[in-house]
Amino acid sequence: MASRVIRKHDSLYILIQILKFAVLIFWALTCIVPLLWVLINSFKPSGEILRNSMAFPADPGLGNFKTIMTYPDVNLLRAFGNSIVISGSTVILVVVIASMASFALGRFSVKAVPVILAILTACLLVPSFATVIPNFVTLSMIPFVKNSYLAAIIPQTAGNLCFSIIMMTGFMKSLPRELDEAALMDGAGAWTIFARISVPLCRSMISTIAIMVFIWSYNDLFTSLVYISKQTMKPVCVILSMVSNMFGTDYGAMMAAIVVTILPPLALYAVAQEQVVSGLTAGAVKG
Repeated sequence: MASRVIRKHDSLYILIQILKFAVLIFWALTCIVPLLWVLINSFKPSGEILRNSMAFPADPGLGNFKTIMTYPDVNLLRAFGNSIVISGSTVILVVVIASMASFALGRFSVKAVPVILAILTACLLVPSFATVIPNFVTLSMIPFVKNSYLAAIIPQTAGNLCFSIIMMTGFMKSLPRELDEAALMDGAGAWTIFARISVPLCRSMISTIAIMVFIWSYNDLFTSLVYISKQTMKPVCVILSMVSNMFGTDYGAMMAAIVVTILPPLALYAVAQEQVVSGLTAGAVKG
């Protein structure tokens, strides 16, 4: 009788595992197949794509990549540099401000902390489109901002701060209080505790937030279109939008532009995916 129950339990467990893996495989395919489809078609001319977009290229070539690299109004290298400046600056500002704010909210016993966290959570519900006009008017009135990268960096920083502060505050709260007390007994001040104890212990969460903010900023087409007016300062996501308009019938060039554009965030996430997962897991467990 017992052996029959065990066999039945084993069969049910195996069935559940098969269903889990089937769902995960299906989900993975929905992410991988479109990327492979774009990559394969980037090596084919438009005529071959229209005939059969699912087939491998009969004569693979780099003609599409040469087209987008040599087009007079498209400078992908400069656009990549603009994206690095905007996204990198946004990451630095978000990490620095969120770290200091989270340290104050998570390590000090202040009655207003729940209210502040509730306000930050409420801010996440406000769509970015609702703040476009006041932000644009405000930034256009500042001379050194409206014609610089700050026109995109400031809104992107503000848009990512609430999420970053909430995530890091939960992690800060989980750190042992005894560490702060021991440092205070040794004569350390608040800045010393923040720089030498809290920040190193939050390194995994900081890395996770930095990677996520970089990817979000890199792909933020809306902010760059609205706040950056100079063509020479536009990031790569805007250039990709321009390519889709210029090469509307040249599907091969469009595919090549997409491949070139998505390579940096894909490479970054592939290298740092373990760091992202570990940081999110630590925040979920400790927060």
